[in-house]
Amino acid sequence: MDRVLSMLEKLIAFPTVSRDGNIDLIRYVAELLRQAGIEAALYPGEGGDRASLFATVGPPGAGGVVLSGHTDVVPVEGQAWSSDPFRMAARNGNLYGRGTADMKGFVACAIEALIAAKDANLARPLYLALSYDEEIGCVGVRPMLGELAKAGIRPEWVLIGEPTFMQVATGHKGKTGIRATCCGHAAHSALAPTGLNAIHLASDFLTEIRAMQAEIERTGLRDPDYDVPYTTLHAGVIKGGTALNIVPDTCEMLFEIRNIAGDNPGTIMDQFFERAEAITAKERRRFPEAEIRLDIFNEYPGLGTDASGAISTQAITLSGQTKRIKVAFGTEGGLFQDALSTTAIVCGPGSMDQGHKPDEFVSIDQLTQCQTMLSRLTKRLAA
Repeated sequence: MDRVLSMLEKLIAFPTVSRDGNIDLIRYVAELLRQAGIEAALYPGEGGDRASLFATVGPPGAGGVVLSGHTDVVPVEGQAWSSDPFRMAARNGNLYGRGTADMKGFVACAIEALIAAKDANLARPLYLALSYDEEIGCVGVRPMLGELAKAGIRPEWVLIGEPTFMQVATGHKGKTGIRATCCGHAAHSALAPTGLNAIHLASDFLTEIRAMQAEIERTGLRDPDYDVPYTTLHAGVIKGGTALNIVPDTCEMLFEIRNIAGDNPGTIMDQFFERAEAITAKERRRFPEAEIRLDIFNEYPGLGTDASGAISTQAITLSGQTKRIKVAFGTEGGLFQDALSTTAIVCGPGSMDQGHKPDEFVSIDQLTQCQTMLSRLTKRLAA
C-alpha cells in the first residue's frame, strides 16, 4: 500500500485536465514500468501533449485480462476546495485531490499490480491500458484500440476501474452527443416579423425534444437496474444571437441521448430529423434558408455484460462483493468490447458521488480492497 499511495500522490500532482493533455503523467508511468523491466507502447494524440499507454506482463497470446483506466480529470475552476486539488491530502482515512476517485486511485493500484505480476510467473497475460480524454467522450482510447485490434490482442475480459465502491457493474447506458445548428434570417428587431429568429427555431425544436422525453418516460422501455430506468434526452448548451436589436440568423444547441440497451439511438435520431424537418418546412415558403442541421459529434456504446455469465461471476469472486449493479455514468467498456471482441466489467475504488466535486476523495480502505482484488486476479492468471 505504501507504494500505491506514493504513486497516487505523484499521479494527482499531474494536473491532467482533459484540455491540457497528460503526456507528463504517461512518461512518468512508462519510466516506472521500464525500471521494473516492463516495456510500454505509447499511442500519441495530435499535438504531442497527450498519449495512451499499453503494457503487457506474461506470455503472449490470447486470453488474459486488461486493467483499464483513464488519466484525464475534470476541471477544478469554480469549485471551493479545502486544499490544493493537485496536491494529495490525507485526512481521517481519506485521500483528497482531483482524480483520487475518478480514477487515479485505480490507476495507481493497476500499475502496482502490473509491476508485482512481473515476478508471478503468469500463465496468461495481464495488460495495462491507460487512456486520455475519456472525460470529453472516450476520445483517446479509440486510436489505441484500433492498433491493439490490428495486433491481435484478444483478452478474455477487461476490468474498467471506474469508481463503483468496489461493486461489480455489468452495464451502463450508451451516449450520443448531437449538435443542432438552427439557421434563420436576420433582421432588425424593430421589424422582427420580417426575419426568422434562429433562437425561436431552437426553442421549437427543444419543445419537440422535451415532448419525446415525456413520451419515453410514459411509455418507453424500462431497465429497473438504473436509477433513471429509461432512456433520457437532455439539452445542455444553447448559443445564439449577438445583440438584442438583431433577429439572430443562427443558433446552436448541444443535446444528448443516453439510451438503455433496448433503445436504438439511431431510431431516436430518425425522429429528431423528422421533427426538425417539420419545423423548418413550413418556414421555407418565406425563408428558403430555414434549416435545422443535426450532426453527431460524439458517441459511445452502452455496456451490457451478462450479469449471470462466467466473467461476471469471476469478477464477483475476485472483488469479494455479492451485488451486481449498473451505473449511470458512461465508460470505455463498450468500446473495448466492440474493438477487441471481449467482455468488460466496471469495478473500482471510490464512488462517483465523490468525483467531479470539490474535495474529491477515495478512502484508503477502498484502495486496499482494490489491491486485494487485483492480487487475487494475478494469482488466477498464474494458475
